[in-house]
Amino acid sequence: MERILVSACLVGRRVRYDGGAKPVGGGVVGRWWDEGRVVVFCPEVSGGLPVPRAPAEIVGGDGADVLDGVARVLTASGEDVSRQFVRGARLALEAARAAGVRVALLKESSPSCGSLRVYDGRFAGTRVPGHGVTTALLRRAGVRVFGEDQVAEAAACLRELELSGSA
Repeated sequence: MERILVSACLVGRRVRYDGGAKPVGGGVVGRWWDEGRVVVFCPEVSGGLPVPRAPAEIVGGDGADVLDGVARVLTASGEDVSRQFVRGARLALEAARAAGVRVALLKESSPSCGSLRVYDGRFAGTRVPGHGVTTALLRRAGVRVFGEDQVAEAAACLRELELSGSA
């Protein structure tokens, strides 16, 4: 049975920067939970950031650029938290590898977990195409990453992996 890495905030854990959660509710994710498939992880907390914490955005690119050292993750006050984001991404990858995870469902628009878009680094609420630091590292390792609005696509990917016998 395939397991799936899921952002902790999406299963109701209050780990977001504002101390909140963004649970996706029952349905498919609830079934995965009941089946014991879910590997819960928050890269930002695991990387050493507190809850609550200052909002952060990627400045100068996206998550791949942070991993490559050409962009940074900064708070609105200018504090560089890139090191914590990269550490959290590495720990997420370790957790995924340890559990044999090949699919992840992560929080969209997050500087860690965004899979389609991230905030543009100007702290004005503008999102741009791109992905977060954890998503970039997981994808480099071959993990398929989906946002919380792509549950059906993630479920289809899990089914495909199981049916192909490559699980």
